[in-house]
Order: sequence, then C-alpha cells, then structure tokens
Amino acid sequence: MTNKIKYYLKKLEKEKNIKILWACETGSRAWGFPSTDSDYDIRLIYVHKSNWYLSLNNPKDSLELMLDNNEIDITGWELKKSLLLLNKSNAPLLERIQSPMVYLADYEFIKEFRTLSLHHYSRITTIHHYLSITKKFLEDLESKEFYKLKAFFYTLRSALVCKWILEKETAPPIVFSDIYLHLKIKKELQSRINELITFKATVDESYLHQGEDELINLIKQCVNDAELNRESLPAASGKLNDLNNIFRKYITKYDH
Repeated sequence: MTNKIKYYLKKLEKEKNIKILWACETGSRAWGFPSTDSDYDIRLIYVHKSNWYLSLNNPKDSLELMLDNNEIDITGWELKKSLLLLNKSNAPLLERIQSPMVYLADYEFIKEFRTLSLHHYSRITTIHHYLSITKKFLEDLESKEFYKLKAFFYTLRSALVCKWILEKETAPPIVFSDIYLHLKIKKELQSRINELITFKATVDESYLHQGEDELINLIKQCVNDAELNRESLPAASGKLNDLNNIFRKYITKYDH
C-alpha cells in the first residue's frame, strides 16, 4: 500500500504541477489504534510555482481526492494556507507535522516548519479545539448503550489531549500512546486502554461496544478540568515575518 500511495502522490504532482513538501498518514493509523478496515488518511502540504501566487483571483488553495474505492483519502493544503493555519495554531496541522508515517517529504522544510510551530503553538486555542470535539462525541456516547469503538477512541483521545495541554507546555503528540502513557492516569486505566487498542485491531469499524464506565468518567473529568482552566492558558508568541520567510524560500526553491 505504501508504494501505491507514493505512486499516486507522484502522479498528483505531475497532474497539478505542484511540489509536495510533506505527505503523511493521519487519523487512526497515525494515532496508533486502527481497525481492520481503517482507510488511509493522507495529508499534504504542497507548493505551486510562483505564477500561481501572482494572480488577482483567488485560486483554490486545497485539494481533495478519494481513490481505490474510497480506501485512500488524500487531502492537501497549499503552502501559504498551511502557514496561515500554523499562525492560528491549527490543531490538525500541528498533529500531522508530527506523523510517524511519512510518504514524501522535503526534510529541510519540515524541520523548519516544526521549529516555527514551537512558537506558533497556542495552548488556549488548541484546547478549545479538542474540548469541542470531546464534548460533541461524549454527548453521543452517553445517549447510547452500544457505541462504535472508533467513536469512543476519538472521544478518549481528544479528552486526554485536553489533559496534556493543561499539564504540559509542548504541543500534544500525534501518537496516542505518547499521550496517555505520559500523563498522571491510574495504571489500571492505562492497561485497559492498551487492551482496547489491541482488541480494536481485531474488529472492523462497524463493531459496537458497551461499558467502560471508568474511562468515560476519566473523559468527563478531563472535560471539567479543561472548562475550568482553559482561559488561563497562554497564547502563541510566533511572528508572522518568520512565516513569510519560509513561504518565500520554498516558492523560490521549487520555481523551476
């Protein structure tokens, strides 16, 4: 599958006349809890030739593509859009630049981009994002006796990301085990999460689960703590000029 994805990406570069600076896996595979039938969620940062930017109209700054009977989902953000989202501490962007599953990369670019992200990461902005996701999924979980394990993990991960943001100064990791194994959580709950991850890898996404009261109570506690403390968190300290510099650098680098 990796070779197939790389082939599609190289083909996309030629068809769109773009250069892919970063192509990685996101979603449950990158988070570390895929199901047997999880699709492939590929996310890109790409750059156009300079003429594309020298236009009075507003050309589309993203792309979406579904391949292989919707098994491969490719979504990309153009470089300028990506940098503007970084300036807003966009949570999905902060996740994907950490992905351990990489298909294509300009490693000089991603090193610089990650360095910039340290200054543009806003704890207050990011916790609002994950808190909103947690509350949305938690409401759905509590309304059902049986629920999809996928939805449960989305809720649990988002809740523990909120806990991470409150307790740590660094951006939350993308890999779920790097989060819950490094937070102050009861060992028996960490063990139960491990068991559920192992079990999730044996079932498909239609599987319905029930119970897990202790973990649901943990989710609720994370929500309460986030709502009580989020407004005291700091904003970002990054400068827009630093983003301008990397924007100009990589347009120039690939403008030939």
